[in-house]
Amino acid sequence: MEEKKQITNKEAGAPEEEAGESMSFWDHLEVLRWAIFRIACFLCVCMVGTFIAMPYIFDNYILAPTSNNFFVYQWLQKHGHGLIQMNPDFSVEIININVASQFMTHIQTAISLAAIITFPYIIYEVWKFIRPALFDNEIKHLRPAFLGGTVMFFIGCAIGYLLVFPFTFRFLMEYELSASIHNQINLSSYIGNFTMLILVMGIVFEMPLLAWLLSSLGLLNKGMLTEYRRHAVVVLLVGAAFITPSGDPFTLMLVFIPLYVLYELSILVVRK
Repeated sequence: MEEKKQITNKEAGAPEEEAGESMSFWDHLEVLRWAIFRIACFLCVCMVGTFIAMPYIFDNYILAPTSNNFFVYQWLQKHGHGLIQMNPDFSVEIININVASQFMTHIQTAISLAAIITFPYIIYEVWKFIRPALFDNEIKHLRPAFLGGTVMFFIGCAIGYLLVFPFTFRFLMEYELSASIHNQINLSSYIGNFTMLILVMGIVFEMPLLAWLLSSLGLLNKGMLTEYRRHAVVVLLVGAAFITPSGDPFTLMLVFIPLYVLYELSILVVRK
């Protein structure tokens, strides 16, 4: 009879822990403790790897947008067909004015990069922890949501690195208030803006997932997003202008178009 009851609960879509042996509060804490321990171990391993590789990563990737040799600049100069004008002599020297700044930047950047690399594994551990408490229909919907959110985060970070940060940085460096003023960029300022813009784009690309969650809670629906589409376009344009304070329409569109595509994708994923 006990076995038959468990099977019946499972067929009815009951959570896995209700269909099988239930866990106590302390059992859940033990599972959570081991999940945090595994995440911490994986993060530490990634931190060691990124710390060792950081000089190479810094020279070839993080500092790449400071020179006109950056492959995105080169590609646009070759295939842009005059849509955007670029100074072929663009080059920025990054300076350090604090004694411990280079060492601290090395550590902080290694931690940030390790956290980004660890992000999919963190999502996986979170999924493993909450899955036993979910119904079958919830599992069916949340699994692609977790996967899609992870993929969209990395796409956003990639767009931030390839488009948003390079053109924002280049515009600000080439902006001239007076010919007597020479730009000297501090290392901390450069890394702060580099990290912020890339992470902001990664978070912004979670818009469809956020819309889906709000729709699941009954706070948002397809009709609302469709009705206020014109207002959303204005808000997205302002947001794009805020992220990239450039007077160049081409650079502004590089940020606005992905944001608008995300808005339309949000309309597709929310409920009617």
